[in-house]
Amino acid sequence: MTTPSIPGFTEHRVSVDDGVTLNAAVGGSGIPVVLLHGFPQTHLMWRHVAADLAADHTVICPDLRGYGASDKPAETGPDVYSKRTMARDVVRLAAALGHDRFTLAGHDRGALVAFRAAMDHPDAVARALFLDVLPTLDMWDALRGVNGAVGFHLYLMAQAPGLPEEMIRGAADTFFSYFLDAWTKNPDALPADVRAHYLAASAAAVPSIVADYRASAGVDVDHDSADQENGKKLALPVTVLQQDWGAALGYHAQGLWSAWTDDLRHQTVSCGHFMAEEDPQLIASEIRALTVR
Repeated sequence: MTTPSIPGFTEHRVSVDDGVTLNAAVGGSGIPVVLLHGFPQTHLMWRHVAADLAADHTVICPDLRGYGASDKPAETGPDVYSKRTMARDVVRLAAALGHDRFTLAGHDRGALVAFRAAMDHPDAVARALFLDVLPTLDMWDALRGVNGAVGFHLYLMAQAPGLPEEMIRGAADTFFSYFLDAWTKNPDALPADVRAHYLAASAAAVPSIVADYRASAGVDVDHDSADQENGKKLALPVTVLQQDWGAALGYHAQGLWSAWTDDLRHQTVSCGHFMAEEDPQLIASEIRALTVR
């Protein structure tokens, strides 16, 4: 089966660290926008949004370190897949493509990378859009009691190297398919060729995907805690779109996000988790609105 691509976009390979090269699809011209994918996906999740935005934006869609066609370095220490390291990758990628300042949008895992990029690199990130995620500290606090079972994969992949990788490899398609099925309200948004691409790419990246999640139970918590203790906030316009997870898990999402920024636009949406594929017109519209704020 031919690997799907974003029509009109060219794929680039850009070195961002010693021995680490990112794959990125780039297209369009105008205000630069970087779009970061989530789990269990690749940059292809932005195909509809990117094609729309390319009419008046330069659009950069990378595969994150450890995902898709980007390099997958071994987890030799906690920082290899920290969001701080992955955020630095993104800033270096954009700079190498000629953009020292850009709007950044992230979904799911990519939103956590975008959050850290906005925190660590305020001179590079002009505005930020976060899709269906909470900051790492708030995410862990929200997963309480039996309702927290929705995040079982977070606890599995937080374990020491060995067990989670072996368990997931043993049933990779079943494991990754579960999230593609459970988290979407419109299965037609994930056509067969795209779904097959996500499953193959994820199965080929089990150790690095687990390492990404493991970092969010360790070093990422340390980084976010330090910012919280120092009263550091996102110093840029922020838009957050989320499903109403708070109703099920007992938290107030807008209130949690408000603690991290003084310039917040928060909206609860009705589509499923994969909103860039389920409602791409909404997401493209929100990114355009953000770039002119």
